Amino acid sequence: MTPAILLLKKTNIQFKIHEYDHDSNRTDYGIEAASKLYLDPARVIKSLIVELNPSGFIVAMVPISEQLSMKKLSRAAGAKQATMAPSDKIQSLTGYLAGGISPLGQKRQLACFLDQAAASHSTIFISGGNRGIEIELSPHDLIDLTKAYQTDLIA
Repeated sequence: MTPAILLLKKTNIQFKIHEYDHDSNRTDYGIEAASKLYLDPARVIKSLIVELNPSGFIVAMVPISEQLSMKKLSRAAGAKQATMAPSDKIQSLTGYLAGGISPLGQKRQLACFLDQAAASHSTIFISGGNRGIEIELSPHDLIDLTKAYQTDLIA
């Protein structure tokens, strides 16, 4: 049981857990999840850890079918610059490994930014906190749990 799933179990939020056999040779984690679970890539949300200059680290969430715009994110966050967080810092910041980063149940909850297109779906899929686990939930519940800001983040 991951911290993300434990957190959800403490709430009254409806969610479903979807599991698949992760191929350790793959690094395209979101694409793999969508493919193995037969999901629409627009509904599978990747959680990217981003460093803002000068304010610290945040989680940017966009569909796996899209690219994150660092310019739009930095503008939305009121930062001068946004860059991907160094991979060696991700686990210590979130408690999760790359490919299994959930916006829920992090060691220290980072501020979250969710691409506005996600809210157009009745449910979306986020990492369950481990490679091979996806959580299906309402985007509105995700926003409530993470206090995410909704904005256009797609390049």
